[in-house]
Formats: sequence, structure tokens, C-alpha cells
Amino acid sequence: MKKLTKYVIFRTKWGHFGLVGTESGLCRTYLPGPKAAAIQSQLLKDFPEARIEPAFCQALQKQIAAYFEGTLQSFSFDVPLVFNGLGDFSRSVLAACRKVPFGQVITYRELAKKSGRTAASRAVGGALARNPLPLIIPCHRIIRTDGKLGGFSAPGGIELKQRMLDLERQ
Repeated sequence: MKKLTKYVIFRTKWGHFGLVGTESGLCRTYLPGPKAAAIQSQLLKDFPEARIEPAFCQALQKQIAAYFEGTLQSFSFDVPLVFNGLGDFSRSVLAACRKVPFGQVITYRELAKKSGRTAASRAVGGALARNPLPLIIPCHRIIRTDGKLGGFSAPGGIELKQRMLDLERQ
């Protein structure tokens, strides 16, 4: 029997945010955008079988809204995370990235080391580019060794990454 995929799009101070999941856990997050319809369009392109459920992950919705208001520093929720289609290396990178504390940054090299693959900085960047759960897995906290921001594949790109880091430094 196929699992029911649910989603919700809700308003934050920075725009509309999307969550997708099943009874197994949270599968995907969509960082804030100015138009709910654009988030919904991308979400349904990625998950055409998804059905809207306004109460989906309601506690997490509140925490995410508080994050973008600048009043939340860590997510404490018991929703399991689902990493369909990711290999062991990507999973280990995302698990290590999830532990980077609010307001701190580490380099791709440091994250490679924490993931058990010291020489895999570029591969770490690739794994982060495929992060299905931005914000929950805080890939925006990973920077280049020279102190520059590096990449950010989410809509809004490097400007959004900088804005999120600025929010966390306040």
C-alpha cells in the first residue's frame, strides 16, 4: 500500500514555506518564497501525489515561523526525517550538518571530516546541494575554507544564505 504524501504551505515573516511528508516522516522543505502558488507549483511538480493537510507538522510550522521571526534557535521536534534516494555518504553528511549549532558556521572541509571522509570537501558540497530539508538540515551554515559563502542551490541562492546567517548572528 502506498503511503499518503501530505503537504502544507504556511506564511512566515520571510514568505511562504512548504513542508512535505508521509506517516514515515518529513521528506522535504521549501524555503520561503514571496508567492504561495510558486511554492505549491514546485512542490506538486516534485510530489504530484501530495494532498494538502493544513495541520501537517503543526508544531514544526510554529517553530519555523518563530525561526524567521528571530525568536527560535533550535528545532525540537520528534518528526523523523526521510531521505529517500540518498546514498550512505550523503546521509552521513546531512547527519553531521544537522549538528552544526545555530549561529555558527563550519567549512566544507570540516564537515567532510565530521562525516568521516577528510578529503571529500567537494563531495560534501554535492551532498549539500541535494539536501531535501534545508533549514532543518542547516546547509546554509557551511562555508568555504577561505571564509566566503560558497554555493547555495535553494531558490534565492547565495543572497538567501547570507540573509539566514545574518538572522542567526543577531
